[in-house]
Amino acid sequence: MTKTRRLRLLASLGGALAAGAGLGLGELTAALAGGTSPVVGVATHLVDMAPGPAKDWAVKNLGTADKPILIGVVLLGVTVFALLGGAIGAWKPKVAVVMTVLLGLLAILAAATGRTLAANHFVQVLPGIVTLLAATAGIIWVLRALNLNPFGGGERRKAAVAGGSKQHASGNQLATGRNASGDQLTDGRDASGNEVADGPDASAPAGFDRRGFLVTTMALGAAGVGGLVVSRVLPNGVSEATRTGIKIPGPASRAGAVPAGVSADVAGASRFVTPNKQFYRVDTLLTVPKIDPRNWELRVHGMVDHDLRLSFADLLGRRLIERDITLTCVSNEVGGPYVGNARWIGVPIAEILREAGVQAGADAVRSTSVDGLTIGTPLKALTDGRDAIFAVAMNGEPLPFEHGFPVRMVVPGLYGYVSATKWVVDIEVTRFEDFSAYWTDRGWSVEAPIKTSSRIDVPKGFAQVKAGPAVAAGVAWAQHRGITKVEVQVDDGPWQPAELAAQDTIDTWRQWTFRWNATPGNHKLTVRATDADGQVQTADRAAPRPNGSSGLHNTVVMVE
Repeated sequence: MTKTRRLRLLASLGGALAAGAGLGLGELTAALAGGTSPVVGVATHLVDMAPGPAKDWAVKNLGTADKPILIGVVLLGVTVFALLGGAIGAWKPKVAVVMTVLLGLLAILAAATGRTLAANHFVQVLPGIVTLLAATAGIIWVLRALNLNPFGGGERRKAAVAGGSKQHASGNQLATGRNASGDQLTDGRDASGNEVADGPDASAPAGFDRRGFLVTTMALGAAGVGGLVVSRVLPNGVSEATRTGIKIPGPASRAGAVPAGVSADVAGASRFVTPNKQFYRVDTLLTVPKIDPRNWELRVHGMVDHDLRLSFADLLGRRLIERDITLTCVSNEVGGPYVGNARWIGVPIAEILREAGVQAGADAVRSTSVDGLTIGTPLKALTDGRDAIFAVAMNGEPLPFEHGFPVRMVVPGLYGYVSATKWVVDIEVTRFEDFSAYWTDRGWSVEAPIKTSSRIDVPKGFAQVKAGPAVAAGVAWAQHRGITKVEVQVDDGPWQPAELAAQDTIDTWRQWTFRWNATPGNHKLTVRATDADGQVQTADRAAPRPNGSSGLHNTVVMVE
């Protein structure tokens, strides 16, 4: 390997380690101070800047894996950029420093202009500042160990890149191209043909401080790995034990007993109540907030007679109600998994708005999450008598961190992007014409009532079924209207009624089963539902954007 190539490889490695040290120490600072993680800040900025179709593709094809994949892409991009910067630094050290500074500035800019969980602006950008300083100091340290001082020593740098001045085997310095007597030298040999040595290590660049470089790279590596590891083991907000230890008072109004027969007694069909760990999660946060409920506060303001500030204890001291409500994400494709049913406990939103005194002319509520994400909800949906709540519990326990602990909104009949604000901290009564929310800024509809939909759970696509009596099962939903009929079509035959399970409430999904005589061959099963308003689920196919998918779910089975 030539000296020039070796030098570039060493500088490239040093550049990557310097960037890694900066990121590791930045992550540690974020864990200690509560600012924006450099990696998460950049990744969140990419999420916010991504075009709608890209987000739709990620939700559809990657599911909850989209977040770790995006983090990996950011880390890969930083690594490649740092490797390239280090390699360039082998002959242009100042450029390597500038490229490293740019990485740090990117982290600061992403934190300064993006959504954040930090308490103040300086804390918000502090991890980015640490990343900038540590990475810049690291690359300068690396370059100096390689005798590539970016702030001086230009002639030595040129000599190092060119392979350095030669020495005779005896150790005497030789002039470039000639010996001391003026005789012309061939490359690497003197006039007598004797080989010219390059110093103690012929493969090392001139002026190369092997020990200094080793110490430098080990220190940078330790800073990067150590900072990352420690940041992951440090307590981040309240603990799981603190969350589960919260005692939720008994609700003043309990949910009615779930009727017998609400579940389809078919293996593989959805459970009527979706366990918390299996409940879908679709949001834009790359790290889950772990908010201390003792510090949480809900502000109610805007077009109201009286501003309110409510603590978590204030909410728990109010009248709580318990309700079974099915939630659906607008990103759910036809037949998709982003729908689930749970039992919630919370404070009726209408009661809090009534206490604040909503002023005439208001038609919307803008709710804000702890990270600054905004959602716009029709005021009518919060005050028309439906069980819209500030939820504090889910399926018998305090809200899981992933689902909005300590408080989130739950509104029956609306897709989540216009109603289900998690980690909610601010409620502003306003008018739709006076604001735009996060998702509506990205091409989604302002109002989004849930469409009548149905899904086949079993048999799965291309499942093998034995000829003879067979059964299909699934769920249908039309929250706040209810399901009155489900029909199944075999191939192109007539629509046949399915057997409906008992209905809990109009705000929950309804399960169904269909028994049919399976004959050998491939068959297509298609399902459709009818809601209590008499609206039959449309067969017109539409993508989720801008207000929810539509179309009929079908599955092909192979009967043998």
